[in-house]
Amino acid sequence: MTLKSLFIGTGFGLFMATGAMADDVTDTLQSALKAYEDGDVTYALEELDYAKQLMQEMKTGELAAFLPAAPEGWTAEEDSDTVAGFAMMGGGTAAAQSYTNESGEEFTISIVVDSPMIAMMGGMISNAGAMGMKTVRVGREKFLENEGDLTALVEGRVLVQASGEPRDVVLPLLESIDYRALGRFGY
Repeated sequence: MTLKSLFIGTGFGLFMATGAMADDVTDTLQSALKAYEDGDVTYALEELDYAKQLMQEMKTGELAAFLPAAPEGWTAEEDSDTVAGFAMMGGGTAAAQSYTNESGEEFTISIVVDSPMIAMMGGMISNAGAMGMKTVRVGREKFLENEGDLTALVEGRVLVQASGEPRDVVLPLLESIDYRALGRFGY
């Protein structure tokens, strides 16, 4: 398969996935193809990287839909600092929300999918009970409790983490997440 046919195939696939509607991704892929045809491989690669970044942002938006809405008396806001921190630790897709109330209480729930970091931590999280570490059951999921943080590994590839208090607010929110659908995210 030639690079040109790969570009065309990818562009066609995205064209079909977006309902035949031009967007930034398809425009960027078309720009990459044009640069390639013009012999400007460096710019074509830059455009492909940008298209990948745009698609990653789309995927992050889809992942954020799994984060629970703020409970009554609380507000929720995207936590871009936490997402950026996960991105610097090896990539994957991440979404996070910080929840605050008028009393100044705050906690964060984050979800990371397909990060190399998960592979490194997965064994410890999966075997927390066997290693004598404290676990907390939230619905059907087991969360490792470590210094107030709760961390679960879903389907061996999705990390869900809650940091902060109060626990009586955090636990019901964690329980409201559709872990079965989350485990299939991206498939």
